[in-house]
Amino acid sequence: MAFWFLFILLLGLATYLMVQHSVAHITRTPVWLLWLVLMTPAFLLSGWTLVYGAKQPPPPAPIIWSIFVCTLLYWILFQWGRRVPRDTQTEAQAQASESQPTIQPITEPIVRPIEPTEETQLRNCFPWSVYYVQNIEYRPQAVICRGQLRTKASNAYQQIKTNIEAQFGDRFLLIFQEGFNGKPFFVLVPNTQAAKQTNTPRRDQERLTRPGLALLLLVATLLTTTLVGVEIAGVSLPPLWEIGSLFKVLSNPDVLFKGLPYSLGLMTILGIHELGHYLTAKFYNIRSTLPYFIPVPFFLGTFGAFIQMRSPIPNRKALFDISIAGPIAGFVVTLPLLIWGLANSDVVAITEKTRLLNPDGLNPKYSILLALLSKLALGSQLTAKSALDLHPVAVAGFLGLIVTALNLMPVGQLDGGHIVHAMFGQRTAIVIGQIARVLLLLLSLVREEFLVWAIILLFMPLIDEPALNDVTELDNKRDIWGLMAMALLIIIVLPLPQAIANFLQI
Repeated sequence: MAFWFLFILLLGLATYLMVQHSVAHITRTPVWLLWLVLMTPAFLLSGWTLVYGAKQPPPPAPIIWSIFVCTLLYWILFQWGRRVPRDTQTEAQAQASESQPTIQPITEPIVRPIEPTEETQLRNCFPWSVYYVQNIEYRPQAVICRGQLRTKASNAYQQIKTNIEAQFGDRFLLIFQEGFNGKPFFVLVPNTQAAKQTNTPRRDQERLTRPGLALLLLVATLLTTTLVGVEIAGVSLPPLWEIGSLFKVLSNPDVLFKGLPYSLGLMTILGIHELGHYLTAKFYNIRSTLPYFIPVPFFLGTFGAFIQMRSPIPNRKALFDISIAGPIAGFVVTLPLLIWGLANSDVVAITEKTRLLNPDGLNPKYSILLALLSKLALGSQLTAKSALDLHPVAVAGFLGLIVTALNLMPVGQLDGGHIVHAMFGQRTAIVIGQIARVLLLLLSLVREEFLVWAIILLFMPLIDEPALNDVTELDNKRDIWGLMAMALLIIIVLPLPQAIANFLQI
């Protein structure tokens, strides 16, 4: 009981600091009121625990409804605080200007990216019928042009970009952002990549992709995940420092083959996920590395895979497509592997050892999607008192679901953070990320397995790197895909409601 209330105290402190740091400068709603709304579900859980004790779980319906209502109320209060009259926005605009990630603080002496004599050329790049420039600010590494947008954002960016290139060549990258005051502005940043270009693009591409390193990491990860797969298959391996004994066991091909179903399944899911990002980035002519796997000789056998993009993303459309391609591609591969693995898994009785992350005794009702797929694969074998002893391929598929969910979290530079940024813009994405972090913390009160990830998200920055044209909005088709991605996150993370469980007889 004491540990529970200590956790609530730490949660309250962390939530207050997050709200104060993330949204206090862009809304006039008091921080304490926003904090109180976000903490209400936790307070309800604490009250229930105080009255009935920790051994009697609260009914899920009131908790879920309180989370929904408080999230909606938080959003309404935040939006209400942002509706500041024009004549009182001076302070908010000043704070917003300091919060822009592309703007550097002024230092002495000021080094202007353009000469004073070039200002007339710069102003001529902004036709009054497209974007009427009212103020030009010179920063050490940027020129900020503020004014009034007089046409569609996409048309304005393209025309002004063409004018800038005609006047200044490739000296600058043109960034189009929306300030926290709602007004879009242009930023000219020196193009350092243009100065680094060489006359040997093939060699430059080889240095960027580094295929030798990618292949080496691929082979190393195949080995480490196979070792973990051998143990998942039920073979006990000696410790890593007993090299002779370990080599003797692994010299038997039958032992290694037992680890391949897990290894190949997991690496296929992770590899396809990253290939989705990579191929979409190539489609938009964005320079990026090949997928690099991260091998580790313990835990899952890998810490995943990643790519690095070495050129700016042109617009929110490209940001959305690149971000959503990975989770969707990985999920498409995960589904058949998981269904096949579940069909070949053993049904066991629920015990005290049944946990969300226990492959020998997994309760499928911990996830809506997992429960539905388990019922589809196992049919009448799955009952209300059943848990699953997962086949190694099912373990890989289940980890694929977890990877998909974690990447779709709408926070910062995760895929989900990029998606909501592309859908709603930087300002709204920060608020959504704040809410997501708090909701995951609240969910960790019910499912302690989420606590580590919730803590990681607390330290993850909410501000995402902007696209060059970060103002033009997405089309309706992409908005629908984005909402479907968020729905996928929800049905993976949330437990199966009891009403649906009764209907499915599980």
